[in-house]
Amino acid sequence: MKVSDFNYDLPKELIAQVPIKNRDESKLMILDRKNKTIENKIFKDIINYLEPGDCLVRNNTKVIPARLYGVKEETGAHVEFLLLHRIEGDTWEVMVKPGRKLMPGTKVVFGEGILENKEPPKVLLKAEILEKLEGGSRKVRFEYDGIFNEILNEIGLMPLPPYIHEKLKEKDRYQTVYAKYEGSAAAPTAGLHFTEDLLKKIQEKGVEIANVTLHVGIGTFRPVKVENVEEHDMHSEHFYIKQEDAEKINKAKREGHRVIAVGTTSCRVLETISDENGMVKETEGDTSIFIYPGYKFKCLDCLITNFHLPESTLIMLVSALAGKDFIMKAYNEAVKEKYRFFSFGDAMFIK
Repeated sequence: MKVSDFNYDLPKELIAQVPIKNRDESKLMILDRKNKTIENKIFKDIINYLEPGDCLVRNNTKVIPARLYGVKEETGAHVEFLLLHRIEGDTWEVMVKPGRKLMPGTKVVFGEGILENKEPPKVLLKAEILEKLEGGSRKVRFEYDGIFNEILNEIGLMPLPPYIHEKLKEKDRYQTVYAKYEGSAAAPTAGLHFTEDLLKKIQEKGVEIANVTLHVGIGTFRPVKVENVEEHDMHSEHFYIKQEDAEKINKAKREGHRVIAVGTTSCRVLETISDENGMVKETEGDTSIFIYPGYKFKCLDCLITNFHLPESTLIMLVSALAGKDFIMKAYNEAVKEKYRFFSFGDAMFIK
Protein backbone atom coordinates (compact mmCIF):
# COMPACT_ATOMS: atom_id res chain seq x y z
CA MET A 1 0.00 0.00 0.00
CA LYS A 2 1.56 3.27 -1.14
CA VAL A 3 1.28 6.69 0.47
CA SER A 4 0.46 8.15 -2.95
CA ASP A 5 -2.76 6.07 -2.95
CA PHE A 6 -4.10 8.64 -0.45
CA ASN A 7 -3.41 11.74 -2.52
CA TYR A 8 -6.08 14.04 -3.97
CA ASP A 9 -6.12 17.43 -5.69
CA LEU A 10 -7.06 20.28 -3.37
CA PRO A 11 -7.29 23.90 -4.53
CA LYS A 12 -5.51 26.15 -2.04
CA GLU A 13 -8.56 28.39 -1.71
CA LEU A 14 -10.46 25.53 -0.03
CA ILE A 15 -8.03 25.40 2.90
CA ALA A 16 -9.96 27.24 5.63
CA GLN A 17 -7.94 30.11 7.06
CA VAL A 18 -10.43 31.36 9.65
CA PRO A 19 -13.29 29.75 11.58
CA ILE A 20 -16.83 30.46 10.38
CA LYS A 21 -19.02 32.77 12.47
CA ASN A 22 -21.17 30.05 14.09
CA ARG A 23 -19.48 26.78 15.04
CA ASP A 24 -22.41 24.50 14.24
CA GLU A 25 -23.19 25.99 10.82
CA SER A 26 -20.26 24.47 8.99
CA LYS A 27 -21.07 21.96 6.27
CA LEU A 28 -21.52 18.30 7.20
CA MET A 29 -21.05 15.44 4.77
CA ILE A 30 -22.86 12.22 5.72
CA LEU A 31 -21.16 9.02 4.53
CA ASP A 32 -23.36 5.93 4.73
CA ARG A 33 -20.94 3.00 4.58
CA LYS A 34 -23.64 0.38 4.12
CA ASN A 35 -25.45 2.00 1.20
CA LYS A 36 -22.41 3.90 -0.15
CA THR A 37 -24.38 7.15 -0.26
CA ILE A 38 -23.27 10.74 0.35
CA GLU A 39 -25.46 13.54 1.71
CA ASN A 40 -24.62 17.22 2.18
CA LYS A 41 -26.00 18.81 5.36
CA ILE A 42 -25.21 21.48 7.98
CA PHE A 43 -23.35 20.41 11.14
CA LYS A 44 -26.24 21.09 13.51
CA ASP A 45 -28.12 18.39 11.55
CA ILE A 46 -25.85 15.82 13.23
CA ILE A 47 -28.49 15.43 15.93
CA ASN A 48 -30.79 13.80 13.37
CA TYR A 49 -28.23 11.04 12.82
CA LEU A 50 -27.71 10.27 16.51
CA GLU A 51 -29.97 7.81 18.32
CA PRO A 52 -30.98 7.36 21.99
CA GLY A 53 -28.46 5.04 23.66
CA ASP A 54 -25.57 6.06 21.39
CA CYS A 55 -22.40 7.07 23.20
CA LEU A 56 -20.61 10.14 21.83
CA VAL A 57 -16.94 10.09 22.84
CA ARG A 58 -15.09 13.43 22.76
CA ASN A 59 -11.55 14.53 23.57
CA ASN A 60 -11.59 17.19 26.30
CA THR A 61 -7.94 18.21 26.01
CA LYS A 62 -7.20 21.94 26.09
CA VAL A 63 -4.76 23.66 23.75
CA ILE A 64 -2.12 25.75 25.47
CA PRO A 65 -0.94 29.01 23.82
CA ALA A 66 2.28 27.21 23.03
CA ARG A 67 3.88 29.49 20.43
CA LEU A 68 6.33 31.94 21.98
CA TYR A 69 8.36 34.71 20.34
CA GLY A 70 11.48 35.96 22.09
CA VAL A 71 15.07 37.10 21.71
CA LYS A 72 18.46 35.58 22.46
CA GLU A 73 19.75 37.15 25.66
CA GLU A 74 23.25 37.73 24.29
CA THR A 75 22.51 39.07 20.80
CA GLY A 76 18.87 40.15 20.73
CA ALA A 77 18.25 37.92 17.69
CA HIS A 78 14.62 36.90 17.27
CA VAL A 79 13.66 33.29 18.02
CA GLU A 80 10.51 31.19 18.10
CA PHE A 81 9.55 28.39 20.49
CA LEU A 82 6.74 25.86 20.15
CA LEU A 83 6.07 23.96 23.38
CA LEU A 84 5.52 20.27 22.66
CA HIS A 85 5.12 18.73 26.10
CA ARG A 86 6.20 19.10 29.69
CA ILE A 87 8.96 16.63 30.58
CA GLU A 88 8.79 17.43 34.29
CA GLY A 89 8.41 20.57 36.37
CA ASP A 90 9.64 23.56 34.36
CA THR A 91 11.48 21.41 31.82
CA TRP A 92 9.83 21.06 28.41
CA GLU A 93 10.45 19.60 24.99
CA VAL A 94 10.32 22.48 22.50
CA MET A 95 10.59 23.00 18.75
CA VAL A 96 12.81 26.01 17.99
CA LYS A 97 13.56 28.40 15.12
CA PRO A 98 16.21 29.02 13.90
CA GLY A 99 17.40 25.60 14.98
CA ARG A 100 21.05 25.87 13.98
CA LYS A 101 21.62 28.90 16.21
CA LEU A 102 19.90 27.58 19.33
CA MET A 103 22.34 25.15 20.87
CA PRO A 104 22.68 23.97 24.52
CA GLY A 105 23.62 26.83 26.80
CA THR A 106 21.71 29.47 24.81
CA LYS A 107 19.46 31.70 26.93
CA VAL A 108 16.27 33.24 25.59
CA VAL A 109 14.05 36.02 26.96
CA PHE A 110 10.31 36.30 26.30
CA GLY A 111 7.81 39.07 27.03
CA GLU A 112 9.99 42.14 27.40
CA GLY A 113 7.99 45.34 27.41
CA ILE A 114 4.61 43.87 26.50
CA LEU A 115 2.80 45.26 29.53
CA GLU A 116 1.19 48.67 30.16
CA ASN A 117 2.78 51.39 28.02
CA LYS A 118 5.67 48.98 27.42
CA GLU A 119 7.72 50.61 30.15
CA PRO A 120 9.61 49.79 32.12
CA PRO A 121 10.64 46.67 30.16
CA LYS A 122 9.68 43.59 32.12
CA VAL A 123 10.93 40.04 31.63
CA LEU A 124 8.07 37.59 32.12
CA LEU A 125 9.85 34.43 31.08
CA LYS A 126 13.40 33.16 30.57
CA ALA A 127 14.59 29.88 29.09
CA GLU A 128 17.86 28.00 28.82
CA ILE A 129 18.40 25.32 26.20
CA LEU A 130 19.73 22.22 27.96
CA GLU A 131 19.98 19.61 25.24
CA LYS A 132 19.36 18.88 21.58
CA LEU A 133 16.96 15.96 21.23
CA GLU A 134 16.38 13.39 18.52
CA GLY A 135 14.34 14.88 15.68
CA GLY A 136 15.75 18.37 16.19
CA SER A 137 13.67 19.49 19.17
CA ARG A 138 15.26 20.90 22.35
CA LYS A 139 15.08 20.18 26.05
CA VAL A 140 14.50 23.56 27.71
CA ARG A 141 14.24 24.80 31.31
CA PHE A 142 12.07 27.87 32.02
CA GLU A 143 12.50 30.45 34.78
CA TYR A 144 9.76 32.88 35.78
CA ASP A 145 8.01 34.68 38.61
CA GLY A 146 4.34 33.82 39.04
CA ILE A 147 2.19 31.08 37.52
CA PHE A 148 3.45 29.52 34.29
CA ASN A 149 0.02 29.06 32.64
CA GLU A 150 -0.95 32.66 33.39
CA ILE A 151 2.28 33.86 31.77
CA LEU A 152 1.57 31.69 28.71
CA ASN A 153 -1.91 33.18 28.43
CA GLU A 154 -0.33 36.64 28.56
CA ILE A 155 2.43 36.23 25.99
CA GLY A 156 1.76 32.98 24.10
CA LEU A 157 -0.12 32.51 20.84
CA MET A 158 -2.26 29.58 19.77
CA PRO A 159 -0.10 27.09 17.80
CA LEU A 160 -2.06 27.15 14.55
CA PRO A 161 -1.11 24.55 11.92
CA PRO A 162 1.44 25.54 9.24
CA TYR A 163 -1.21 25.72 6.50
CA ILE A 164 -3.10 28.53 8.31
CA HIS A 165 -1.65 31.94 7.49
CA GLU A 166 -4.33 34.25 8.89
CA LYS A 167 -4.03 35.57 12.43
CA LEU A 168 -6.58 34.14 14.86
CA LYS A 169 -8.67 36.97 16.31
CA GLU A 170 -10.21 34.99 19.18
CA LYS A 171 -8.11 32.37 21.00
CA ASP A 172 -11.14 30.34 22.06
CA ARG A 173 -12.05 29.53 18.46
CA TYR A 174 -9.11 27.11 18.37
CA GLN A 175 -10.55 25.45 21.46
CA THR A 176 -13.57 23.17 21.89
CA VAL A 177 -16.35 24.48 24.15
CA TYR A 178 -15.72 21.49 26.44
CA ALA A 179 -11.91 21.81 26.62
CA LYS A 180 -10.82 21.06 30.19
CA TYR A 181 -7.31 19.63 30.69
CA GLU A 182 -4.38 21.66 29.35
CA GLY A 183 -1.66 19.91 27.39
CA SER A 184 -2.23 19.99 23.63
CA ALA A 185 -0.10 21.64 20.98
CA ALA A 186 -3.00 21.36 18.51
CA ALA A 187 -6.78 21.27 18.77
CA PRO A 188 -8.88 18.11 18.32
CA THR A 189 -10.58 19.91 15.46
CA ALA A 190 -13.64 17.71 14.89
CA GLY A 191 -14.91 18.99 18.24
CA LEU A 192 -14.73 22.63 17.18
CA HIS A 193 -18.15 22.33 15.50
CA PHE A 194 -20.07 21.65 18.70
CA THR A 195 -21.78 24.39 20.70
CA GLU A 196 -22.99 24.07 24.28
CA ASP A 197 -26.57 24.35 23.04
CA LEU A 198 -26.12 21.55 20.48
CA LEU A 199 -24.51 19.28 23.08
CA LYS A 200 -27.43 19.94 25.45
CA LYS A 201 -29.93 18.96 22.75
CA ILE A 202 -27.93 15.81 21.99
CA GLN A 203 -28.06 14.79 25.66
CA GLU A 204 -31.78 15.56 25.85
CA LYS A 205 -32.28 13.13 22.96
CA GLY A 206 -30.84 10.36 25.13
CA VAL A 207 -27.30 10.23 23.78
CA GLU A 208 -24.61 9.60 26.40
CA ILE A 209 -21.51 11.78 26.27
CA ALA A 210 -18.21 10.31 27.45
CA ASN A 211 -14.82 12.00 27.66
CA VAL A 212 -11.31 10.89 26.92
CA THR A 213 -8.22 13.08 27.16
CA LEU A 214 -5.50 12.82 24.53
CA HIS A 215 -2.98 15.63 24.37
CA VAL A 216 -2.45 16.26 20.67
CA GLY A 217 1.19 16.64 19.64
CA ILE A 218 2.68 18.52 16.72
CA GLY A 219 3.43 15.11 15.18
CA THR A 220 -0.12 15.12 13.88
CA PHE A 221 1.04 17.57 11.17
CA ARG A 222 4.25 15.76 10.24
CA PRO A 223 4.17 14.27 6.74
CA VAL A 224 4.54 10.58 6.01
CA LYS A 225 8.03 10.35 4.50
CA VAL A 226 8.14 6.69 3.47
CA GLU A 227 6.75 5.24 0.27
CA ASN A 228 5.11 2.19 1.82
CA VAL A 229 2.42 2.97 4.39
CA GLU A 230 3.37 0.01 6.60
CA GLU A 231 6.86 1.44 7.16
CA HIS A 232 5.68 4.72 8.72
CA ASP A 233 6.86 5.35 12.30
CA MET A 234 3.82 6.80 14.10
CA HIS A 235 4.25 9.55 16.69
CA SER A 236 3.25 8.94 20.32
CA GLU A 237 0.70 10.93 22.36
CA HIS A 238 -0.34 10.78 26.02
CA PHE A 239 -3.94 9.93 26.99
CA TYR A 240 -6.18 8.90 29.84
CA ILE A 241 -9.80 7.88 30.39
CA LYS A 242 -11.69 7.78 33.69
CA GLN A 243 -13.71 4.80 34.86
CA GLU A 244 -17.03 6.69 34.75
CA ASP A 245 -16.48 7.41 31.06
CA ALA A 246 -15.35 3.86 30.35
CA GLU A 247 -18.61 2.60 31.90
CA LYS A 248 -20.70 4.77 29.57
CA ILE A 249 -18.90 3.32 26.54
CA ASN A 250 -19.25 -0.25 27.80
CA LYS A 251 -22.97 0.25 28.49
CA ALA A 252 -23.54 1.29 24.88
CA LYS A 253 -21.59 -1.74 23.61
CA ARG A 254 -23.44 -4.16 25.88
CA GLU A 255 -26.85 -2.81 24.87
CA GLY A 256 -26.10 -2.88 21.15
CA HIS A 257 -25.86 0.88 20.68
CA ARG A 258 -23.20 2.75 18.73
CA VAL A 259 -19.96 4.25 20.00
CA ILE A 260 -19.32 7.41 18.00
CA ALA A 261 -15.94 9.13 18.27
CA VAL A 262 -15.63 12.87 17.87
CA GLY A 263 -12.37 13.08 15.96
CA THR A 264 -9.48 10.80 15.16
CA THR A 265 -7.86 11.46 18.56
CA SER A 266 -10.85 9.99 20.41
CA CYS A 267 -10.85 7.12 17.94
CA ARG A 268 -7.17 6.36 18.60
CA VAL A 269 -7.75 6.24 22.37
CA LEU A 270 -10.72 3.89 22.02
CA GLU A 271 -8.89 1.52 19.70
CA THR A 272 -5.76 1.57 21.88
CA ILE A 273 -7.52 0.57 25.10
CA SER A 274 -10.37 -1.69 23.97
CA ASP A 275 -10.33 -5.47 24.20
CA GLU A 276 -11.46 -7.74 21.37
CA ASN A 277 -15.09 -7.24 22.41
CA GLY A 278 -14.81 -3.46 22.30
CA MET A 279 -14.85 -3.07 26.09
CA VAL A 280 -12.67 -0.44 27.77
CA LYS A 281 -11.49 0.44 31.27
CA GLU A 282 -9.84 3.32 33.11
CA THR A 283 -6.40 3.72 31.57
CA GLU A 284 -3.53 6.18 31.32
CA GLY A 285 -0.63 5.79 28.93
CA ASP A 286 0.87 6.66 25.57
CA THR A 287 -0.42 5.57 22.21
CA SER A 288 1.35 5.32 18.90
CA ILE A 289 -1.41 3.29 17.24
CA PHE A 290 -1.37 3.63 13.46
CA ILE A 291 -4.70 2.85 11.81
CA TYR A 292 -4.78 2.31 8.04
CA PRO A 293 -6.80 0.13 5.61
CA GLY A 294 -6.90 -3.46 6.75
CA TYR A 295 -7.33 -2.51 10.40
CA LYS A 296 -10.32 -4.12 12.17
CA PHE A 297 -12.07 -1.72 14.53
CA LYS A 298 -12.90 -3.15 17.95
CA CYS A 299 -14.76 -0.37 19.78
CA LEU A 300 -15.59 2.38 17.30
CA ASP A 301 -18.78 2.23 15.24
CA CYS A 302 -18.97 5.72 13.72
CA LEU A 303 -16.75 8.79 13.41
CA ILE A 304 -17.23 12.55 13.25
CA THR A 305 -14.16 14.09 11.66
CA ASN A 306 -12.84 16.95 9.55
CA PHE A 307 -11.31 16.70 6.06
CA HIS A 308 -7.64 15.77 6.30
CA LEU A 309 -4.42 16.50 4.44
CA PRO A 310 -3.54 14.40 1.38
CA GLU A 311 -1.23 11.46 2.15
CA SER A 312 -1.63 11.98 5.93
CA THR A 313 -2.04 9.31 8.60
CA LEU A 314 -5.50 10.77 9.31
CA ILE A 315 -6.86 10.22 5.80
CA MET A 316 -5.49 6.68 6.12
CA LEU A 317 -7.46 6.24 9.36
CA VAL A 318 -10.78 7.35 7.84
CA SER A 319 -10.04 5.14 4.82
CA ALA A 320 -9.68 2.18 7.18
CA LEU A 321 -13.17 2.88 8.49
CA ALA A 322 -15.07 3.80 5.32
CA GLY A 323 -12.93 2.17 2.63
CA LYS A 324 -10.29 3.99 0.59
CA ASP A 325 -12.30 4.20 -2.64
CA PHE A 326 -15.38 5.56 -0.87
CA ILE A 327 -13.30 8.12 1.05
CA MET A 328 -11.55 9.33 -2.08
CA LYS A 329 -14.90 9.63 -3.83
CA ALA A 330 -16.20 11.67 -0.86
CA TYR A 331 -13.15 13.93 -0.85
CA ASN A 332 -13.50 14.62 -4.56
CA GLU A 333 -17.18 15.39 -3.96
CA ALA A 334 -16.19 17.77 -1.16
CA VAL A 335 -13.83 19.62 -3.50
CA LYS A 336 -16.58 19.85 -6.12
CA GLU A 337 -19.07 21.17 -3.52
CA LYS A 338 -16.47 23.64 -2.21
CA TYR A 339 -16.26 22.27 1.32
CA ARG A 340 -13.72 23.98 3.58
CA PHE A 341 -10.78 21.76 4.47
CA PHE A 342 -8.56 21.02 7.48
CA SER A 343 -8.60 22.51 11.01
CA PHE A 344 -11.12 25.35 10.56
CA GLY A 345 -12.96 23.50 7.82
CA ASP A 346 -16.12 21.45 7.49
CA ALA A 347 -16.99 18.04 8.90
CA MET A 348 -17.86 14.50 7.88
CA PHE A 349 -19.94 11.86 9.68
CA ILE A 350 -19.00 8.31 8.78
CA LYS A 351 -21.95 6.12 9.81
